[in-house]
Amino acid sequence: MKQLANIVSKLSPVEVIGSTEISISGLFIDSRAVMANSLFVAIEGTQVDGHSFIDNAINQGATAIICQTIPTNRRSNITYIRVDSTHVALGHAASAFYDNPSEKLKLVGITGTNGKTTTATLLFRLANALGEKSGLISTVQNQIGKKVIPSTHTTPNAIELNKLLKQMVDENCAYCFMEVSSHAIHQQRIEGLCFTGAIFSNITHDHLDYHKTFKEYIKAKKLFFDNLPKAAFALTNADDKNGMVMVQNTMAKVHTYSLRSMANFKCKIVEQQLHGMLLNIDNIEVWSRLIGNFNAYNILAAYATASLLGFNKEDVLTVLSSMEPVIGRFENMIAPNGVMAIVDYAHTPDALENVLSTVNSIKTIGNRLICVVGAGGNRDKTKRPVMARVALQGSDLVILTSDNPRFEEPADIIADMKQGVDAPSVGKVLTITDRREAIRTACLLANSGDIVLVAGKGHETYQEVKGAKHHFDDKQEVAEIFKTLLP
Repeated sequence: MKQLANIVSKLSPVEVIGSTEISISGLFIDSRAVMANSLFVAIEGTQVDGHSFIDNAINQGATAIICQTIPTNRRSNITYIRVDSTHVALGHAASAFYDNPSEKLKLVGITGTNGKTTTATLLFRLANALGEKSGLISTVQNQIGKKVIPSTHTTPNAIELNKLLKQMVDENCAYCFMEVSSHAIHQQRIEGLCFTGAIFSNITHDHLDYHKTFKEYIKAKKLFFDNLPKAAFALTNADDKNGMVMVQNTMAKVHTYSLRSMANFKCKIVEQQLHGMLLNIDNIEVWSRLIGNFNAYNILAAYATASLLGFNKEDVLTVLSSMEPVIGRFENMIAPNGVMAIVDYAHTPDALENVLSTVNSIKTIGNRLICVVGAGGNRDKTKRPVMARVALQGSDLVILTSDNPRFEEPADIIADMKQGVDAPSVGKVLTITDRREAIRTACLLANSGDIVLVAGKGHETYQEVKGAKHHFDDKQEVAEIFKTLLP
């Protein structure tokens, strides 16, 4: 139980009706989950307005309400706290309710279009390998040391975030590495958190269904750095054209990393093969099992962050050299007949282009690259033809298929993608709506030495169709088909 007065101490309310000297058992934004003696925060969401459920919350047992508009039919035994923004209020209230956990460990956030999951996971693995128990909040999964907690969002809501961070503190974690999505920044889900550092990976075409314009997308990412405290560090990719834009108004100490230009932390790819690459990081050569320019950036960002956190640089590089690829990120398998498949989460034009470029740079001349790719439903439609165009530019054969169609028809999504196919390229494109059949066809069409890239879903083990999630795992599908491909 927490005193309401302590929970709302940092809110600067516009109006308070009722007593704040009451005990609160829980904090909720879903009226259906409310329990006795709890605090309900009425959030204006993208789909529904929590203010419509205040009565429901009270009937469930809420004794205090944080809202932007006090109901006309308010009840005498309820405390109402009116604020300018319940999104902001929720972050501070959640932090206070869970004893300000972000102040009790070193919290590092990673934002950008691509690379967030890999960089966060590398840092999590790295810190734990070097003897510092750590937490991870990511798209793939959340972890506290060795304990895995399923992930539903790239960045959870403020209540879940602080609850996770509190668990990490209670289990003696020294660090937490978390992905910070543009949605979370814009929706102020990270409000009230105290960051030790922040990393910017890159920014490319994505989420324009939500942000509407690329300028607004950049603005959302930049806000993360604008709000960093003076004591924090801001690490940015100097090779991204918006890298320095991100940190131009931050109070944090700015550091840069680069593969191509002057920076505080430098890396060069010395050699690249299908099973790894040799890097030169700050004049030290290190082998990595990860592949591709994009992974060189991820590794460098992890190295730079670990250095800024005070870890020994040689120890960091030693551990990084032993790390396996992150789940669903450029994971490869080889069939008995010599066909290789690569499963990757690439679901933006830039990410797909990076993966295709990497595969083409290391595959044997004369062998083909077959790309299986789709696009998600009820998301940014403008990138669909671009995805097809990028796939065609980097592949010998492209199979357009279903991804997570959600509430759209897969055939309609594919039709949007085909707008990016020019007349000379029509012969390089197959359309197979069923994703399982598309993967099977690609593998059967491939010859020894050919590479099949299955892009878009990576670590996901489901397909989302008409509001339901059905089991579907790209790696599992490839493995089953490969069993039939005899030498």
